[in-house]
Amino acid sequence: MGNIVSILIQLVSGGLGGTAAGKAAPKLSLGKIGDIVAGVLGGLGGGQLLGALGAGAGSGLDIGSILASVLGGGVGGGALVAIVSAVKNAVAKK
Repeated sequence: MGNIVSILIQLVSGGLGGTAAGKAAPKLSLGKIGDIVAGVLGGLGGGQLLGALGAGAGSGLDIGSILASVLGGGVGGGALVAIVSAVKNAVAKK
């Protein structure tokens, strides 16, 4: 049950991270829905990557695991929005 909760935390924080990245850098925004979708996918990937590296490896819902899920999800979501928009802008210029 703890794994499902951490995945949900990663998805939500990824969506928030993607939205924040779109608001902070309007040139990188993919639109509201695009920011959220890319953020959710990046949040899941970032959270899982951080967990695989051993950060927040606790199996329960302790504060360290929750913070690692939020941090990995938010950063992963924001990073994926930036990467996707940079690729989109580079392809559009050609």
